[in-house]
This record gives sequence, C-alpha cells and structure tokens, in this order.
Amino acid sequence: MSQESVSTNESMISSAPATDRQPEGWDEMFDQIAAGLYNLASMLVGEGEEGAQLVEATIATAEVSVCADPVLARANSRQALCRAAIGAIQKRDPENLAAPDGVFAATTCIEDDDLGAAGVSPEELERMISGPDRERVRNWLEGLPVGVRTVFVLRAVAGFSGAETAALLAELGGPKAVGWTAQGVRDTFRQGLCSLASQLIHASAR
Repeated sequence: MSQESVSTNESMISSAPATDRQPEGWDEMFDQIAAGLYNLASMLVGEGEEGAQLVEATIATAEVSVCADPVLARANSRQALCRAAIGAIQKRDPENLAAPDGVFAATTCIEDDDLGAAGVSPEELERMISGPDRERVRNWLEGLPVGVRTVFVLRAVAGFSGAETAALLAELGGPKAVGWTAQGVRDTFRQGLCSLASQLIHASAR
C-alpha cells in the first residue's frame, strides 16, 4: 500500500466515532477493516480523495465502531461502501452500469463464473491486490470496461453472489441498470475472469 493510502487509513482511524467500551483488540481490527475498505473503494472508483471520502462515509454510517464481531463489522462495512460506490460510478455517467443487452458466455474463454476458473484463489487474488504486483493488477483493472470492472470487484473482491450483485446494480446503478440479472452478472464476470487469466498467462511468460 502506498504512503498516501497508509496516511489515509490512519486519518480514518483517528476520526472514527468512539464508544465508551471498545472490545479488546478493536484498534487492530478497525485498522484492518479500514485498510480493506480503502482497497475496495480504490478498485471501484479509483485511488485518491473520492475513495477516501467513501470510506469515511462508510465508517460513519455503517455502525462499524459499535460492532464487536469482526466478521459482521467487515460485512456491514463492505455492503455500505459498495452501495455508495455504485451510486458514485453511476453519477459519473449513466451508461457506466447499463445492464447488458445479451449474454456473452459464447464469446468468453471461461465457462465457470468462479474465481478458480481463472487459475487463482481468493487468497492469491488478495496477495496480488496488496502485494508487490499491486500496481500491475490495478492497471489491469483500470483497463477493463467500467461495468466489467465493477462486477468483477463486487464478485471477486467484495464477495457478493451473482444474485446479490445484480440486485445492487439494479437498485443503485441508475435507470439503465434496472435490467441486471444474475445471469447477466455471471456472463459479465466471466469476461473479467477471462481477462484476468490472459493477464496471468502474459505475466508468467515474462
């Protein structure tokens, strides 16, 4: 993570709402959640001020600071951040999250809508996102069409199912997004997985 990202996370932690009784280990848990949220925001809307603002708004509204269960806190915060990010993406351009007109399964190199179909596990993807290859992965993500990138991040990074992703996009992606279905998400996700597989093959050939 860049120094700017670290500074951003420290700022968010210091400005987090305090409670009278914080659970043991809360500071470390919150640090991890804030860092994860910033990573997620930067993949959805880009790095910089907008992503940091989304994280700050999420921490302020998702009741993260009063949740003693780290799993529940992480799930609540990811849900809130992704909802805000989808709205921000749609505001940039109503076409960004338009539902696909048809299916793409016949034109992709991957048959399954599962991260493993691209030859990478969730843990490996997490290491790619936050490790030495971070910049290369971010550049690859930025090169994807906005709709494909958004679906990929919601499915592969945020962990939403196809049906949950379709519901979020249809609800928050604007008038042109109301046609999103679980099948549309699966087909779009396969496009992202195919691109990831090609990226990994290219990197291994170097």
